[in-house]
Amino acid sequence: MRNLTKIGGAAAIAAALTLTACGGGGASGPETAKGQEAGSDLSKLISINEKPAADLEQGGKVTLPLGNIGPDFNGFSNNGNSADNTALHRPVDQAGTWGCWDIAFDGKVVPNKDFCESVDSEVKDGKQTITIKVNEKATYNDGTPIDVKAFQNTWNILKSPDAGYDIVSSGNYAFVESVEAGSSDKEVIVKTSQPVYPLDSLFTGIIHPAVNTPEIFNEGFSGDMHPEWMAGPFKLDEYDSAAKTVSLVPNEKWWGTKPVLENVVFRQLESSAQIAAFKNGEIDAMSANTISLYKQLEGTKDSEVRRGQRLFAGGMNINAQKITDAAVRKAMFAAVDREAIRNVRFNGLNWQEPSSGSMLLLPFSEYYQDNYPVKETGPEAAKKILTDAGYTPNASGIMEKDGVPVSYKVANFGDDPTSLATTQTLVDQLKAGGMDVGIAQHGSADFGKIVGTREFDVSLSGYTVSADATEGVTQFYNSEINVNKLGDAELDAEIAKVASIEDNAERNKAAMEIEKRHMAKYFSMGVLFNGPQISFVRTGLANYGPSLFRSLSQVPDWTTLGWEKK
Repeated sequence: MRNLTKIGGAAAIAAALTLTACGGGGASGPETAKGQEAGSDLSKLISINEKPAADLEQGGKVTLPLGNIGPDFNGFSNNGNSADNTALHRPVDQAGTWGCWDIAFDGKVVPNKDFCESVDSEVKDGKQTITIKVNEKATYNDGTPIDVKAFQNTWNILKSPDAGYDIVSSGNYAFVESVEAGSSDKEVIVKTSQPVYPLDSLFTGIIHPAVNTPEIFNEGFSGDMHPEWMAGPFKLDEYDSAAKTVSLVPNEKWWGTKPVLENVVFRQLESSAQIAAFKNGEIDAMSANTISLYKQLEGTKDSEVRRGQRLFAGGMNINAQKITDAAVRKAMFAAVDREAIRNVRFNGLNWQEPSSGSMLLLPFSEYYQDNYPVKETGPEAAKKILTDAGYTPNASGIMEKDGVPVSYKVANFGDDPTSLATTQTLVDQLKAGGMDVGIAQHGSADFGKIVGTREFDVSLSGYTVSADATEGVTQFYNSEINVNKLGDAELDAEIAKVASIEDNAERNKAAMEIEKRHMAKYFSMGVLFNGPQISFVRTGLANYGPSLFRSLSQVPDWTTLGWEKK
């Protein structure tokens, strides 16, 4: 499942690619860096100040910012599907955010033995049997065993949106025929109607059996984290809904490696408030993915810069339920100058990258291809598309049809000046294409609700990117699952076949070709850039920073996050 992410500012959580630089005074900006292409040595592209737990102080506190905390804490639902929500849950609910799988920095996946000691697959007569041996100690905080009942509940909820659960995507759960106990309730036997790949598309997150009705799933997490239904190395100590803070302490019921820290605090802060908090020593890290943030943080005492590339794809996220004419959406794609947008977005960051043209993979993937669907771009190209579709300019020069002008707003979240300038540049480009476009300004805290409930026309936002395109092609392009409900039976049939292709290269190639066809017909996801991850981090904080596919929250392992010994 791909998490919704804002385009920039301190609150946008996404992992990253490369080097470490120091935040000393007097520098004119970050060191030069580039977005990577296929063939890069990804082992060199992390920056976390890696230290073994034995070399760290036992105890201590870390405080980290988020753009929004809540109000819906169900990360499996559309309302709770944000990278901030995932980052909040990672230390306290590894059952729900990691589940059966452990992801390495380079995207390779192995069983997460805290939960699933082994996952074996056998294909016979065109059907697949997956056998999962669950850790005997795996238990939710309320004492409920993590066993076949939890796996059955996860499947029942995620297999289809038709049951009334407001899920983000059913993915490969749609191909699961049964989930049953094997020799015991701790042995889970999963049978599918067709082989499904990759295996980690199933049970990356396991849902507590008590979350068993649409009412609980859709509404029960509003303002309530439900820590009793979680399992992780930390537990909830206090959630202050008024102050928008969450305090965590070690979980005495956790059976895995014990964490180094004795306290983790998350604070909901706008970008401007994060700057002051970091400079005053109130928080221990923050993202600075725009030059306006970087310049204000540069030279902060007792800090350093850790730099890489975000696992992010996005830009022009169009709500096709409001902008219903495909010709208008195509004209929007044509009106955009991606290079000019990147120049504004990355101004002063010394960052270069090729034009991004996929929601599914980043350019450093060996399977990547640029699927941006419009070749002729610019204001006149956009107007021609509208003219060919029957639109004509009115007295104000706005293209209209049947007396209705092309008019909409682009949502901007947070108070970062560079993010606003990027949004304004996009608006100006769309206006030049003959459309009446404005900005709908919102606070960072409103991001999850507004984008999750589709209360916008266009949002300058995107999604996290994984190492494999299989799940993304279903989430974004299956007509019954994607948030815009765009697609057709022919494409849906092709999408259904993708998961059954065992060969990684062949499967990803098929997914990319489907994306290319969907983009060229429906025009809903306008990929404009990927971008760097630049984090200012308190000196001495270990095992935190750009960490590629290992973690959305820049914490590769919550049990080893901590402070170097002095």
